[in-house]
Amino acid sequence: MTDVDKATARREMTEALLTALERRHELLDAVVDAEDRAAAVSAIAELLSASPIAVDSVMNMSFHQLTKEARRKNQSELDDLNAGLTFTSAERPAAAADTVGLRPFSAAADADILTERTEELNVALDGSGAPAGELSVEIAEGVKRVDDEDAVWLVAIEGDTKIGLVLGELTGAGEVDVRIWIRPAKRKQGYGTAALRASRSEMAIAFPGVPMVVRAPSS
Repeated sequence: MTDVDKATARREMTEALLTALERRHELLDAVVDAEDRAAAVSAIAELLSASPIAVDSVMNMSFHQLTKEARRKNQSELDDLNAGLTFTSAERPAAAADTVGLRPFSAAADADILTERTEELNVALDGSGAPAGELSVEIAEGVKRVDDEDAVWLVAIEGDTKIGLVLGELTGAGEVDVRIWIRPAKRKQGYGTAALRASRSEMAIAFPGVPMVVRAPSS
């Protein structure tokens, strides 16, 4: 997650905490009436119009956060974050949402999005930084690396819509080189951060114990 997205997420959590305290009576009623934690989370999300990450911060509040001193600190932090960020959370909705998923790349179904990436960047798919070669050859070589467990190629999706790619390659330095590419129309909305977050577990399963290095999270 980039520093900007960390600050954005922190701002959203702080806003949610302050709003929750302002509406504490409604909040407590919603939680008390909930059947279980999942129901409570859903009720809080609806009550506060908050994202999952913000709702989680509310659910995990401690009693010491209810004091006037803690509220003043939260307000001060929110003021500082608002001064440093020039956009709202609503302008980068995907960064804190859980709507972005990943699925394995399909040579038959996903050549279109690889073509779009290659036309924009004109770099090889193997992470070497070399100029792009014949796409069909690069796809075949990439699929072989995936089959050999030397690479993980994933398509980032939102619903049925392809929004980008996550390409992970095992390097000779004992690292996983991860490149994230988001379609131009979907940029500056937090999709790169969401795709990166979703990819961490996939890379950990494919390459257990191997450090993950993100080379270009926003391109």
